[in-house]
Amino acid sequence: MQTMVMMTSIILLCVGGVAVAESAGGADVVDARHVKVYYEPGRFGGWPANHGIWHWDNEILVGFSQGYYKDRGDRHHFDPDKPEDHLLARSLDGGETWTLEFPTKKGFLIPRDRALHGTELPGVPIPEPRPCPGNINFTHPDFAMTIRMTAVGSGFSRFEYSYDRGHSWNGPFLLPQFDTPGIAARTDYIVDGPRSCTLFLTGSKENGREGRPLCARTEDGGATWQFLSWIGPEPEGFAIMPATVRLSEDELFTVVRRREGDTRWLVGYRSHDNGHSWEHCNDPADDLGHGNAPAMITLDDGRLCLAYGYRAEPYGIHARLSSDQGHTWTDAIVLREDGLSRDIGYPRMAQRPDGKVVVVYYFCDPETGPERYIAATIWTPPALD
Repeated sequence: MQTMVMMTSIILLCVGGVAVAESAGGADVVDARHVKVYYEPGRFGGWPANHGIWHWDNEILVGFSQGYYKDRGDRHHFDPDKPEDHLLARSLDGGETWTLEFPTKKGFLIPRDRALHGTELPGVPIPEPRPCPGNINFTHPDFAMTIRMTAVGSGFSRFEYSYDRGHSWNGPFLLPQFDTPGIAARTDYIVDGPRSCTLFLTGSKENGREGRPLCARTEDGGATWQFLSWIGPEPEGFAIMPATVRLSEDELFTVVRRREGDTRWLVGYRSHDNGHSWEHCNDPADDLGHGNAPAMITLDDGRLCLAYGYRAEPYGIHARLSSDQGHTWTDAIVLREDGLSRDIGYPRMAQRPDGKVVVVYYFCDPETGPERYIAATIWTPPALD
């Protein structure tokens, strides 16, 4: 059964039904179903990993990029000559149905390329990023924060935060460069206390190219940020887009997207001193085809859950589980493998109160066509043995 809702000429589809997938290790994934969060003919929806996901019980909010579709061969099918907007999608029922929100029209979360391309919205000024005055309450019950970049290489990054579950936002506020040519931030942070928050960012390498992950922290509510450490050595290729969980007061575990030559994989690093140093732990996924960003959460039963786009045929969305805090991982659990091309993935993830996991990502499939849309897969992780 399909339900189609029209909103301001944008089609929102909620696809019901149950799909059963089989993992590379032979384990079934039961009760996995796919929901279209955002789809619009001629447009491109992409990259939830860049924006972030936030949830309060069954209320889930996710950010993504909305642009125009353009066939660019092996590159993202996103028209760089037309404006991009940062949209939000909100679900009040654990990801089953979604509504769209346009914060740019209210003066929030405005992409920098609107200023660069001279495509400002009428009556909506584009604010300049400024130093943060501090005293952010990171433990506010309705807190959300998004951390964004202006360029992959030598550019600055900024952050914005909300105290009302993303209905309004404060900022943008500048992040330091941390003595690098540039910071290419995507949203990955851990709240440590009312005035303390740890960020996991990607800095430019010494040659100005992306990238090398780093760890930074504020203790004064965002007024100042201290560089804590590099996560791993500087690579020949790149190491970008960390996804991080806290395991204890002093232990952190992060998974980083890696590329060297034609090899793309995910690598794990562990810190035993609250982010001041890191050691290579293992490689949770050793072959991703063209490479993709990870998403990771700690499930209610204590296991780690990792999700990522699989950019080799058959293109799809995979997940893995760890019962020993990231030391070992299950074989890949195939959530879906019906992708039309490798230009998919960049997930973010949340667990509902009933234990089901909601993975949000961008996708394209033969039935829908070449446009990239935002999808959510709702599934139940296999029970502990």
